[in-house]
Amino acid sequence: MTTRTAVYPGTFDPVTRGHMDIIGRAARIVDRLVIGVTTNPSKSPMFTLDERMEMVRREVVGIEGEIHVVAFDSLLMDFAEREGAEMIVRGLRAVADFEYEYQMAGMNQQLNDRIETVFLMADVSLQPIASRLVKEIALYGGDIAKFVSPAVSAEVIARVEHLGRKGS
Repeated sequence: MTTRTAVYPGTFDPVTRGHMDIIGRAARIVDRLVIGVTTNPSKSPMFTLDERMEMVRREVVGIEGEIHVVAFDSLLMDFAEREGAEMIVRGLRAVADFEYEYQMAGMNQQLNDRIETVFLMADVSLQPIASRLVKEIALYGGDIAKFVSPAVSAEVIARVEHLGRKGS
C-alpha cells in the first residue's frame, strides 16, 4: 500500500486560522502532509524561518494525521519531488487567488506533470484572512484575535512592540 503525500507550501508569516483550516482539511485527505515553510523573496517576513517553523509545529499539534513541518528554499516542484509528494495543496479564498494559483499550477505542471495541484476552498468565515493583512492590522494596533490563535496573536503583538508600532 502506498502512502499518499501532499505538500502545503507557504511562508506562514504568521500562520493564520485560514492556514489552519486548509491544513486540517488536507490532513484528512492524505496519509502524509508536509507543510513546506519557505521564504518568498518578494515578501519581507516579520518572523525568521525558524520562528515560523516553530509556530506552525506548535499550531498543528492535535491535528490527526501524519504532519511534518519542513523548511525549503528551492523550486516547489523540486521540494515536492524530494518529499515524495503526489500533490500540492493550495488554499483559495477568492477569485483573485484562483487566477494567480491557476497560473502557478500551470507552470508547476510544465515543470513536473507527475504532481497534481489540488485546490481547497477556505471556510467562508476565514476567506478574508491573509497574513499580510494580519500584520498590517497589528502594526496599527488593531485586534487580530479573530484571525490567528491566541499564541500566534501574542507572538505578533510582541514582535510589533519590539519593532515599534506605526503611528506611535
